[in-house]
Amino acid sequence: MNKLLAPLGFGLLACLVLAAPCAAQHVFNVRDAGATGDGKTLDTQALQESLNACGKAGGGVVLLPPGTYLSEPLTIRTKTTLRLEQGATLLATSERAAFERTDKPDAFHPFLGGKDLEDVVIEGEGTIDGGGQAWWQAAEEARQKQSGYTLPRPNLIVLTRVKNLTVRGVTIQNAPKFHFVPTECDGVLVEDATFLAPERAPNTDAIDPSMCVDVVVRRCLIDVGDDNIAVKSGKRADGREFAAHGLTVTDCTFKHGHGMSIGSETVGGVKDVVVRDCTFENTDNGIRIKSDRKRGGTVENLLCENITMKNVAGAITITSYYPKIPATDKPQPVTGTTPKYRNITIRNLTATSTKDAGFLVGLPESPLENVLLENVRIESARAGLEIRHARGVTLRNVSVSPGKGEPLIVDDADVDRQ
Repeated sequence: MNKLLAPLGFGLLACLVLAAPCAAQHVFNVRDAGATGDGKTLDTQALQESLNACGKAGGGVVLLPPGTYLSEPLTIRTKTTLRLEQGATLLATSERAAFERTDKPDAFHPFLGGKDLEDVVIEGEGTIDGGGQAWWQAAEEARQKQSGYTLPRPNLIVLTRVKNLTVRGVTIQNAPKFHFVPTECDGVLVEDATFLAPERAPNTDAIDPSMCVDVVVRRCLIDVGDDNIAVKSGKRADGREFAAHGLTVTDCTFKHGHGMSIGSETVGGVKDVVVRDCTFENTDNGIRIKSDRKRGGTVENLLCENITMKNVAGAITITSYYPKIPATDKPQPVTGTTPKYRNITIRNLTATSTKDAGFLVGLPESPLENVLLENVRIESARAGLEIRHARGVTLRNVSVSPGKGEPLIVDDADVDRQ
């Protein structure tokens, strides 16, 4: 480092060298506000004072130098860059009372939250750790008693109605529940970030964009205990036909987890999702759309291409039944929450499956429409690819090699094999 610049510290130097327009920004070093970074003392007050001062100044950088900053829930402000230097860890307290909301039973504040903001950045080479170990055992015990039950507990990062939201470089790990939930945001970029949780940590989704527009996730490593990415659209958005619109996922590596998902909440609609040049290894699913008659909506224009999967439990799982596909079913009246999936293209995909090849299953009253599988090879599956309640399915250069039974299991489906 240049001797003239060394006294300025990394935070300001980064502004000067990497982003000239931010040179005039204020830098708020949390150590200057009294943060100890010893991993034992609660640094909540110093951290929040730094975030507040940054917001009051009209924006800037809140800098966490190396150290472990133990904290209760925090609120980020508009035009704020939260920068964690290498060796810095922002660690959530394990005290349940710190997260409990007084206005709503069984509801919790996220560890890092914020609403109605713009130009928010979380970046650096440091780590945000949710301390999920204090929450997971009870959640798993509750699920064992009642299948599908999700014990209420905090999410790690929830940012709502943010215009221009960036997460870059950081490691985000060990969330009590979901890791990163941008909600009703416009313009979200997640790049070169790492999301980590143990393979069996319950409900630890990595990235859950909910009713967001223009989301890009690229060059991320995601190894968690639930959905690697789950696009959600739980309610309709005023002024938009599709509440979730425009998501691109490229050059990502998915390790353990439940795959690249859309749903299960799709009432508000999901449109224009692209997944390209990604690798899946040891995930419970590969490409997945999941919903049901109570939480469904329209999902259209899904493109997945150049995908490699190894040891996945179901390469392609597109179903209008969740959590379980019945053996038989009868048509029911179409309602405002009936799932409807159309215009789905999956090409240049190779996979080895530890379970079924997968499912393309619509409803008898709402079949899948316009599905193309091209240059798809699925090997080592126990059973073939099931296609049920579907219209306009084209299979072009598709190879499925099951351990037993037919490679394709077709029922009530219009399939053109080329």
